[in-house]
Amino acid sequence: MKNIVLKTSIPGPKSVALMARRKAAVARGPFHGTPVFVDHAHGALITDVDGNTLIDLAAGIGVVNTGHTPEALVKAIAGQAGKLIHGSFNVTPYESYVALCEKLNGLAPGKFAKKSFLANSGAEAVENAIKIARAHTGRPSVIAFEHAFHGRTYMAMTLTAKEKPYKIGFAPFNSNVLRAPYPYPYHDVASETAFTAFTDLATKAGPDTIAAVIIEPVLGEGGFIPAPKEFLAKLSDFCAKNGIVLIADEIQCGFGRTGTLFASEQLDFAPDLILTAKGLGGGMPVSAVTGRAEIMDAPIEGGIGGTFGGNPVAVASALAVIELMSDPAFLPKVRALGASVLKTLSSWKERYPVVGDVRGLGPMLALELVKDRASKEPFADGAKALVKHCYERGVVIMTAGSYGNCVRLLFPLVITDEQLAEAFEVLEYGLKTLKP
Repeated sequence: MKNIVLKTSIPGPKSVALMARRKAAVARGPFHGTPVFVDHAHGALITDVDGNTLIDLAAGIGVVNTGHTPEALVKAIAGQAGKLIHGSFNVTPYESYVALCEKLNGLAPGKFAKKSFLANSGAEAVENAIKIARAHTGRPSVIAFEHAFHGRTYMAMTLTAKEKPYKIGFAPFNSNVLRAPYPYPYHDVASETAFTAFTDLATKAGPDTIAAVIIEPVLGEGGFIPAPKEFLAKLSDFCAKNGIVLIADEIQCGFGRTGTLFASEQLDFAPDLILTAKGLGGGMPVSAVTGRAEIMDAPIEGGIGGTFGGNPVAVASALAVIELMSDPAFLPKVRALGASVLKTLSSWKERYPVVGDVRGLGPMLALELVKDRASKEPFADGAKALVKHCYERGVVIMTAGSYGNCVRLLFPLVITDEQLAEAFEVLEYGLKTLKP
C-alpha cells in the first residue's frame, strides 16, 4: 500500500455526520470499534458512506466467515424471503428448520445420537444450554472459566468473566455460578495447574450439585487462547464420571474460523452440548444448541422456544453456509491461510518488542501487546492506538483480551492473498511505530 504513513479521509464527512445523529438518537451503550458507517460490502471489502474502501479483518465480530454478500447466500435469502419470511416454528413449522437440525446433528463432534434446537443469538444458545443442562440433571450450579465471554443476557453475562464493560451497573447477577482458571500459558497458568484448581473448586462445591461446565475451546473475547487437548480430555473425564453436562461454546471459534467446522475437532473434544451462532448464519441471526439426544430432550414440551428462533430466512442462509463449507476445497484452503498468517505474525513477534505473544488456532489468531516483555505488562493503549492507526488507513481490526491488550484477526475466510498482504502492510507499520 502506498503512502501508509499518511491518513486517509477516514472517517469522512458523511460518517462524522452520521455519528452525530447516532449520538443524538441511539442509546449510549453500544460500542463502536471504528467511527465509520458502512454503505455496502462484498468479500473482505467494506465501502463506507463516503466512498472509502476498507479491508475487513473483523468480519462483523467473526460472523461473515464466508465473506460479505456471497452470491450463494444472497440467492438463498432472496429465494426464501419470496416464499416465507416468518411463520414461527412453534405455530406453523416448516421443513428447513428440521433440515438444519439434521445437518448440525450430523456435523457436530461426538459419535452419539444428537438433536438440535435453534434460536436467534449466541447469548440465547448459552441461556438455553444452561436450561437444558439443569432440566437434565436436576442440579443448580454451573462452572465457567476465567477470561470467558458468553454473552450479554443475564445468565450469559454472569458466566462472562470480564467486569468492564460487560457487567458494570447490572448487578445482582444469577446465583450458582462458579469460576475456575482457564489455562493461559503466557501468563503462567499451566494446563495441570488449571485442572487442579478446577477439581478443587468442583469438589468443594460438590459434584452432585453441578449441572454443567461451560468452556470456549478457543477463548474469543478473552484473547484467542486455545484450551490444551490434555485439559479438555481431563475435563471430559471428570464431567462424565460425575454426571455433569459439558458444554462447548463455539459461537466465535466455530464454523470454519479455526480451519475446521468446529474447533473441537482439532482438540479431540466431543462435548455433550455444542453451541453455534455467528458464522452459522453468515450474517443472518441464527444460533443452535446441538447435543446428546437424551440431554436435549430433558425440557418438557414448550419448555424451550421463542417467536423468532430458527427464522426461515436465517435458516436458509445457514444451510447455504454449510453447503459452501462442504466444498472439499474450502476448509483445506482456510487451514493453509492460517499457517501462512501464523508465519507472518511470528516474524512480527521476533522483530517488534511490543508483541509479547502470538497464539490461536488455524486462522483464528491474536497478538498480545505488552509494554515490556519481561514484566508482560499489558499495553491496552497500544492496542487502541493500533485500531485507530489501521482504520485511518483503510483496515478494520478489533481488540480483545481481559486486559484489552490483544489484537484479534477475524478476517473473512475468503479474503484474497493480495487483500491480506495490503492489510498486513498497514498493520505491521503500526506495530513498527508503536511505542509504550
